Amino acid sequence: MLTFPNAKLNLGLRITARRPDGYHDLETAFVPLPWTDVLDVLPAPTGQPTTLTLTGRPVPGEPATNLCLKAYELLRTDHPALPPALLHLHKVVPIGAGLGGGSADAAFALRALNEVFNLDLSAEKLEVYARRLGADCAFFIENRSRLALEKGDVFQDLALPQLRGTSALVVYPALAIGTAEAYGRVRPAPPAEPLAVSLARPLAAWRAHVFNDFEAALAPTYPVLADIKQRLYAAGAAYASLSGSGSAVFGLFEGEVPKLEWPKEYTVWGGELGVKG
Repeated sequence: MLTFPNAKLNLGLRITARRPDGYHDLETAFVPLPWTDVLDVLPAPTGQPTTLTLTGRPVPGEPATNLCLKAYELLRTDHPALPPALLHLHKVVPIGAGLGGGSADAAFALRALNEVFNLDLSAEKLEVYARRLGADCAFFIENRSRLALEKGDVFQDLALPQLRGTSALVVYPALAIGTAEAYGRVRPAPPAEPLAVSLARPLAAWRAHVFNDFEAALAPTYPVLADIKQRLYAAGAAYASLSGSGSAVFGLFEGEVPKLEWPKEYTVWGGELGVKG
């Protein structure tokens, strides 16, 4: 079964409190981004074990530690008769960019395994498994625009009519920022207003009301992030921001994205968001 795990963008990201379990409470909005990896999941031939092969962008670590294989093993704990599978991941979305690429791969692996082997798991049950793989994995099960709360795995429906016909330009400056480093630089604090209220404003008002707390925390160490953001605004972006904990920076444009020149080591994606909400 051939699938295409897509990235996501964060619209605002406020770190509101530190949790007793070591995680953080946050509020953010996840929006699917049609920039995809490629994941193929097939039953293994008789006598062959479950394997994962990788191509495309280099993926750190051994294949055995990849979230796609962890998704298989997680399902097998409750479904011991789950047959061996062959998984192949062609990696396109940058790693350590705040675009959720690894989380999407894991969630799409759960979805594909459920379908290929007729496990008949509901979306709600798949979200339960996904939460055990990573905080934002569960978003990719239903894979539609949603407000995310608590650890980023509790969702509320979110309509974003301002984004109809909007395009995104995403710039990854060949800089991987570790999640632990990013969170270690942020001081949790309650926001001035709920993110849902900020996102209900016109798109032109988001620049003054929709913030990602990681931007100010990371800017002193990584000035390139602010430089990219400023270039996007200078090119006419209605809104620009860091995505997740970085390091990809995106701009939202009303209409087509502009053609800009970037350093050759950067990875750039541009296209329509396709938001219908």
